[in-house]
Amino acid sequence: MIKRTLCFTNPAYLSLKNEQLVVKIPQSDGDRQSEKVTTVPIEDIGVVVIDNRQITITSAVMDALLENNCALITCDAKSLPVGLLLPLCGNTTQSERFRYQIDASLPLKKQLWQQTVQAKICNQSEVLSKCTDAEIGCMQVWSKEVKSGDSDNIEGRAAAYYWKKLFGHIADFNRDREGVAPNNLLNYGYAILRAVVARALVSSGMLPTLGIHHHNRYNAYCLADDIMEPYRPYVDEMVFNLVKERGLPEEGLTKEWKAELLKIPVLDVVISGKRSPLMIAVTQTTASLYRCYCGESRKIVYPIM
Repeated sequence: MIKRTLCFTNPAYLSLKNEQLVVKIPQSDGDRQSEKVTTVPIEDIGVVVIDNRQITITSAVMDALLENNCALITCDAKSLPVGLLLPLCGNTTQSERFRYQIDASLPLKKQLWQQTVQAKICNQSEVLSKCTDAEIGCMQVWSKEVKSGDSDNIEGRAAAYYWKKLFGHIADFNRDREGVAPNNLLNYGYAILRAVVARALVSSGMLPTLGIHHHNRYNAYCLADDIMEPYRPYVDEMVFNLVKERGLPEEGLTKEWKAELLKIPVLDVVISGKRSPLMIAVTQTTASLYRCYCGESRKIVYPIM
C-alpha cells in the first residue's frame, strides 16, 4: 500500500480520534469564525510535514503516527525541513538486526558503498541523457571504474561534471545548500527523500545513524544519506523538469512548488525489473541491505532509471 504524504502549511489543530487524524483548520467568513474539519486514517499516512509555527499537534497524534512507522518532519521559519522524528522500534527482530548492522565488516561496507556509487552515477548519466544533450560516455566509464569504498573518489568527479552539465545554463549555479535557485528546490526534495529512506530503514530494523560511508559525528542519519544517493537523480530530474516548465522560483518555495515536490514518494521507479512507487522501492532497497548485513546476500538492490 502506498502511504500518503501530508504537508500542513496553514494554522491547524491536529488531534486523534478513533485512529483517525483529525485536522481542524480555522476559517474566517467576515465576522464569523468557524473550522474546517477533515479526517485521515492514521494507517494511510507515511510522511507528515509540519510547515507552520501556528500548528498544534497532540501527543496522541505523534504516538499514533510513530506506532504506524510514519516520518514526522518539522520546518524552520524559512519553511526548510529542520527536524525528523522516527519511531524507535520498527521491526519485531530489531535487536538482532542491530547486531548484524553493528558487526558488519569494513570490507562489506566498502563493497556496499561501491555498489551505491555505481548505481548513483548510472542514474545520473541517465538524467543527463534525458534532460540534456551532454556527452555521457565519461559517466558510464566512471561508473565502471569505481573501486571498493570508492577510494579514488569517482563520485566527486562524476558529480562535478553532472552538475555543470545539468544546470550549467543557470547563471552562478553551483550545487550548494545555500546557493542560488534551484538549490532550494533540490534541498527540499532531498529532505523529503531522506525522510522516506530513514523511515524505510527503521521499518527494516536498522539504525539510520550507522552509515556504510557517511560518518559525521553530528549526523543522526548517516545510513539514510548513504542509501538515498542512487535515488537523488529522481529528485534532480523532477526539479529540472519543473524549472524547464515554470522557470526558477522567484518568490522562494511557495505552496505550489512544495506540492509538486511532495509527489516524490510516489514517483515511478524501476527496481528488480518492475515498476514501483519510489516509497515502495526504497523498502526493497533497505530490505536487501539487511540481507547483506546478515550474510544472505552481497548485493544491495537499487532502482535503475
